[in-house]
Amino acid sequence: MDTSETGATVESRDTLETRELRYFTVVAEELHFGRAAERLGMAQPPLSRAIQQLERRVGVTLLQRNRRGVRLTGAGEVLLAESRAALDAVSAATRRTRRAGGADRPGGPRTRLVLALKAAGSHELLQRLLDAYAAEPDAAEIEVLPCGMCEQAELLRDGRADVALMHTPFNSLAGFDSEEVLTEGQIAILPARHPLAARTTLTLADVSDIPDLPLARWPRHGSYPPGPGPEIHDQTQLAQLIALGRTTAVFPDSARAWLWAEHAAVPLSDAPPVVTHLAWPAHSRSLALAGLVRTATQL
Repeated sequence: MDTSETGATVESRDTLETRELRYFTVVAEELHFGRAAERLGMAQPPLSRAIQQLERRVGVTLLQRNRRGVRLTGAGEVLLAESRAALDAVSAATRRTRRAGGADRPGGPRTRLVLALKAAGSHELLQRLLDAYAAEPDAAEIEVLPCGMCEQAELLRDGRADVALMHTPFNSLAGFDSEEVLTEGQIAILPARHPLAARTTLTLADVSDIPDLPLARWPRHGSYPPGPGPEIHDQTQLAQLIALGRTTAVFPDSARAWLWAEHAAVPLSDAPPVVTHLAWPAHSRSLALAGLVRTATQL
């Protein structure tokens, strides 16, 4: 084998196709070739051959097969995590490219940015940012995408959003570039008729141990933390349960904007400040995004 042949062999082992990664990911998630083939809309034999070819190319066993079923090897677990990240990156690139060229909305503006933010968060800041950016001569259209608790990072990574308002210490900024745009304190939101609502300040210990008013629980990464408080699905449900005297919640001070007459907001004296960041993928080269960031830094 000559040098050029060796180079071609190394390249074929180091280069995987999107199709192969998608096939492997579905098999790894189902741990059953029949169900995976049905999910992919294909016959089982070609799927089995594709996985065998993939194992030959990478030079390791990815799946252990026996009469009891299929399970991932250590190498297979590594490839599953890497495959998901790679497929997300490909999807994100496709979404952002189509959005940049206007292909996702025929007849619509050719320049558009999707801004993700936690529902009910940073109303005043968001309005000031949108108004200031709209006044720029080459401003893109901004689509606001409300999301659930701590979902902004996922939306940025998979390309459904170009930029997000994220809040530390609640959101992780790992893998993103960001600019700080607001620092504020935290408040406890209580039923207006509760005795603690008359206090001028509370502590985190005060609100974490109210026998008749357990803290609300928000989902994180698909599951709820343990505790006696109700599982919250959206802001309207939370507002209703607080008004009925069934729960309490801790929010940044800017959440006062959505409180009802039946709610009371009491500052927390020992809660860490919440810092709102405008965050975006570190590799972004969007001129429209750069303009939005520049506007945010001037607020």
